[in-house]
Amino acid sequence: MVCITVLADALKSINNAEKRGKRHVLIRPCSKVIVWFQSVMVKHCYIGKCEIIDDHRAGKNVVTLTGRLNKCGIISPRFNVRTEGLEKRQNNLLLSHQFDFIVLTTSVGIMAH
Repeated sequence: MVCITVLADALKSINNAEKRGKRHVLIRPCSKVIVWFQSVMVKHCYIGKCEIIDDHRAGKNVVTLTGRLNKCGIISPRFNVRTEGLEKRQNNLLLSHQFDFIVLTTSVGIMAH
C-alpha cells in the first residue's frame, strides 16, 4: 500500500487506537510534521508523551493515549486561507469553540488557533 499523506495515516491510526481503548499506538513512518503536530496535541493534553524510535530507516513513533481524544483528522485537499478569512473558515469547520481545536500548517511551521 502506498502512503500518500503521512499525517493522515498517523492521525487515522491514533483515532482508531483511541476508539478501541488502547493505551499506546505505534506510528510508522515518523516525519517532522507528525512530531510537530503531536507536540501541539501534547501541549493541549489530548495525548500523553511521544517517544521517537530511530531505526535508521523512516523512524517510528510510540504515542501514549490518554482517552481524551474524540476524533482527529486532516482536511484534504489543502485550502489557501488568508488571515482575514480564518474566522469564517473556523466557524464553518468547528462544532463548538469550547471543545474543538484547529491546527494549521503554514510555510513557517504549525500554529493553533
